[in-house]
Amino acid sequence: MSKQIEDFDANLAGEEGRTEETKSSWFKRLKKGITTSSSEKRETPEGLWAKCPECNYICTVNDLREQLFVCPKCNYHHRVDSNEYYSILFDEGQFTELFDNIRSKDFLGFTDLKPYQKRLEETWAKTDLTDSMRVATGTVNGQGIVIACMDFEFIGGSLGSVMGEKFSRAVDYCIEHKLPYMVISKSGGARMMESAFSLMQLAKTSGKLSRLSDAKLPYISLLTDPTFGGISASFGMLGDLNIAEPGALIGFAGPRVIKETIKKDLPEGFQRSEFILEHGFLDFIVDRKNLKQKLATVLTLFSN
Repeated sequence: MSKQIEDFDANLAGEEGRTEETKSSWFKRLKKGITTSSSEKRETPEGLWAKCPECNYICTVNDLREQLFVCPKCNYHHRVDSNEYYSILFDEGQFTELFDNIRSKDFLGFTDLKPYQKRLEETWAKTDLTDSMRVATGTVNGQGIVIACMDFEFIGGSLGSVMGEKFSRAVDYCIEHKLPYMVISKSGGARMMESAFSLMQLAKTSGKLSRLSDAKLPYISLLTDPTFGGISASFGMLGDLNIAEPGALIGFAGPRVIKETIKKDLPEGFQRSEFILEHGFLDFIVDRKNLKQKLATVLTLFSN
């Protein structure tokens, strides 16, 4: 930061002929660059302080954690990872993780900006995740359940062959142990680095859900911010109950892409969970603070 400010002072001193308007625009670009790099969205805010991207309210991370990472001023729901959801939902935060030994593999030798294998290795090195979905079993108010939760930190929570396999094995586990199934979605969509292997998971996971339905076991889909692409085009919208957190961005293509395609302005709140509920694609919206109690009520109703 200090280096950038020194460079800024040097530029002002060395370019006397620059107009005030040009100087102002140059400073705005510098300032914008600083802001963007320091306020990048992350799952579970790091450090001592957290700033709400919606209302700019600042509080300590500990205070925010006590609020379940929901802004106490505007009710904005910060993105959180699977650990946080499991600690919120499972009784006493106790659970058993399933299928944690499966890892992605670069079947295609895919390279974009960097080799896919290197991208995987870098992600494994900086996180404790093996892939973009974790599956765990435990109890919610004494009622057994299997919960699969995505982590956006792992390549945007993208749907690949490992997520599809974990999802499928979780369904088999539910059928074997007669347990309800819940999926917490948070994803940018299919993982392009796996190409057809990724797209196959849309049919694979949807087919598995038909087996869960035949077994008369409930499937609850919780959509969080963001849920897009192959997730919303497959199991994300196939729940016996489709529910969402407030303000979650949900859709197939993003609003910017849609706007550029149809060349029209989009309605206010387009693709937000409130908009999706109004148009009949959700059963209800639930605040994170009420999520466990609401889930327990739903499980009781299904069991009866």
